[in-house]
Order: sequence, then structure tokens, then C-alpha cells
Amino acid sequence: MTTTEEPPSLVGDGTPPGGDVRRSDVLRASPPMFRTPLIDRFTRVHPAVPLVIFIPAIVVLAVVAHRRGASTATLVGLLAAGWVLWGLVEYWVHRVLFHFEPEQGLGARLHWMVHGVHHDHPNDPLRLVMPPAVSVPGTTLFVLAFTGALGVTNGLALGAGFILGYLVYDTTHHHLHHHRPRTAAGRWLRELHMRHHFQDDTRGYGISAPWWDVVFQTFSRRQRRS
Repeated sequence: MTTTEEPPSLVGDGTPPGGDVRRSDVLRASPPMFRTPLIDRFTRVHPAVPLVIFIPAIVVLAVVAHRRGASTATLVGLLAAGWVLWGLVEYWVHRVLFHFEPEQGLGARLHWMVHGVHHDHPNDPLRLVMPPAVSVPGTTLFVLAFTGALGVTNGLALGAGFILGYLVYDTTHHHLHHHRPRTAAGRWLRELHMRHHFQDDTRGYGISAPWWDVVFQTFSRRQRRS
């Protein structure tokens, strides 16, 4: 899935400077995952959808936790802990699940649908955030696990922070692919993620939380031209 282009030299839409139209078309392509158009439509998601779904969910979880007795300090601490925990989950899901690559059969097909299509066509604008059919059940299961382990009040507060981390990840991922960040932090994150796409996809698994790559020794460094 990797190529030899150096990410920092890419222009805003992810194509090499002076790249031909064909290359740009490939990066932006949105091939169908399913033969049935109605089903395939659910594999494409507008980037505003996670904001519409999860901002109210975060607010509700935090408010309920606070009203159930969580102090402001406890709530803030658990929100921060949930956000940090999301970064760890983001790293390992990306590294272990998304980059488990069977070479043939159903496994290869599933990998392509889950993540391979994103590496083949990284600038597809409607496949950069997780479909709600996956993100809603997934985050719900985590929140249920948190409440089971910590009790309802603390579990909801931790869950609110976890979902906040997920939302930051989804919006950051879209931003890095479809905008040219103006801040130093944004440009740095984009460079790291483009290295993952165009230099070495065995490194740089943390998109919104790249420090986990430092912790687990998969931090992506700029490759020298030979």
C-alpha cells in the first residue's frame, strides 16, 4: 500500500507536485464496496455526521454523570482519562486490526473494506470518517464496559471523554486529508500521517495521538532521498 513519494512534498489534495490527472483521480476515487447501491450508500459518510451524532452524546453523558454526583474535578479528570484511553485504542486498532492484511479470500476482502480502500484511495472525501453503523455500536459497547467496571457515574464520565477522543480523531483525520493545516501542530500531524500513507505504512499508527507511536517505537521519521 505504500509508495515512494515523500509526504511533505505533496500538495493540498494529496497529489505530487505536477502529478498527472490520473494519479489525482486514483487518490480521489470512491469504488463501490457492495453491489447493492442502497447498501453501498451507507459506506460513505459526510464528515459532519459524527459531529451531529456525538457532540450531543458527549454532553448528555457528562451532564448525567455530573448530576449523579460526579464532582467537577472528577468529571474533568475522567474526561481527560477517557480521551487518553481513546488514543491508546486508536493506536492499537489501527496497528493490529486495520493493518492485519490477509493475502487472499474473505480475509483479504474484509481488510480492503475496513482499511485497504482508504490506503488505495486516501482522498475519497466520503470515506474518511467511520460510518455510524460501526461507530455508534462500537462506542456504545465501550461505554457499557466502562459503566460495568467503574459504576454508572464514573463510567459515563469516562465514556464521554472516550467519545470526545474518538470525535477528535475522526475530524482530525478528515482535516489532514482534505485541508492544508495552517498551524504548526496541524502541519506536523499531516506530515506524519502522509508518511504513513506514502512512505511506510508500518509506522505512524497514531493519527490524533502520535505520542503512542513514540511509546511503542513506531514513530515515523522522514525518509532520506537516495
